[in-house]
Amino acid sequence: MDIQSIKNRFGIIGNSPSLNYALQVATQVANTDLTVLIVGESGVGKEIFSQIIHTLSPRKHNPFIAVNCGAIPEGTIDSELFGHEKGSFTGAVDARKGYFETVNGGTLFMDEIGETPLGTQARLLRVLENAEFIRVGSSKVQKTDVRVIAATNKDLLLATQNNKFREDLYYRLNTVPIRVPSLRERKEDIIILFRKFAVDFAERYRTSPIQLTEDAKSHLLNYPWPGNVRELKNIAEQISVLSEDKTITVQSLERFLPKNSTNQLPMLVSANNYGNNQSEFMNERDILYKLFFDLKKDVTEMKKMFLEIIQNPNSISSVSDVIDESYLHDLPMVRQKQENYSTNNVIPVANQPLILNEGNSIQDTIVVDESLNIMDKEKELIEKALKKHKGKRKDAATDLGISERTLYRKLKEYDIED
Repeated sequence: MDIQSIKNRFGIIGNSPSLNYALQVATQVANTDLTVLIVGESGVGKEIFSQIIHTLSPRKHNPFIAVNCGAIPEGTIDSELFGHEKGSFTGAVDARKGYFETVNGGTLFMDEIGETPLGTQARLLRVLENAEFIRVGSSKVQKTDVRVIAATNKDLLLATQNNKFREDLYYRLNTVPIRVPSLRERKEDIIILFRKFAVDFAERYRTSPIQLTEDAKSHLLNYPWPGNVRELKNIAEQISVLSEDKTITVQSLERFLPKNSTNQLPMLVSANNYGNNQSEFMNERDILYKLFFDLKKDVTEMKKMFLEIIQNPNSISSVSDVIDESYLHDLPMVRQKQENYSTNNVIPVANQPLILNEGNSIQDTIVVDESLNIMDKEKELIEKALKKHKGKRKDAATDLGISERTLYRKLKEYDIED
């Protein structure tokens, strides 16, 4: 089957060379039983490639199941994949078949494979190497004939170097890699895709298709599209529904495109990042980066403040001469107790008074009773994120830069009620 026929069959739009090459590799490997690793940013359409491979393979009449590894809690993922015996754990009232048993003879698509726990990775490697697995709570080895297609938006090679992913499993999955290009890499397809989405939504909502001016087209091409095709489709739907004018100008378009937000966290740069200019943060480490960044800023500001006091002791007439009230409110290491300030020349610092001598000099010893425990700070950040997003775990996890599964584990670990 030629590339154009595959595009027509699966509704794939675009003519960029990188997209055509990815489709070519998918068709060539479909007739084999080789393990395939599909890599690419979120929203590029990695799952459709797994469907292409399965449909064009000899297994096409057998089951095909797509599993999102990042959405399965760490404590139950082994049971989901390999099954369990009755009474093997609390709640296991009956024996249950796992995906590797259910999909026997078919294809299992494992999306977000990078989120799989290390223990599960070892069991997955055994299935790929020996076609064997053991149910949770059983000692009986079972055989299976399942083709695995994995997908990830992470740099798994970098994850192996940070002990977040098994190196042997990486090379076993990476037998045939297929890289799906981001929308930024196939700009020639953006206008075609947008036009197709606009026509589809016009038919769905029984309205006239929207049209882009030349300036709007240029603006659309220059937008970075971090959400790729998924984001482009959402924008086209929003404009189709909400725009009263069916001729879309740059000004109209800017109302629907999100403002670019700058990330204040440190960025880990990888030479091998599948074309993405920004690398993924490694689970809980990103929370600690933010903690250290904010802590360093606070300490720097405090040093500057006390240096000014030392250099100009006679200028201190009140707390407000030294510390801005809004800064005191935001600074976690200093709590405002201005009502306690009196003629005794006492400036409170973290519930401990800073005593000025009669000559308005500062004692050599300053006591700061502030917890610097990393776990406390991490818990505090998680609680703030949940409060900010009104208890929505998915939005809070995105804001913190961690997966929803990692956030779920942290909530249990710190006994946080959301």
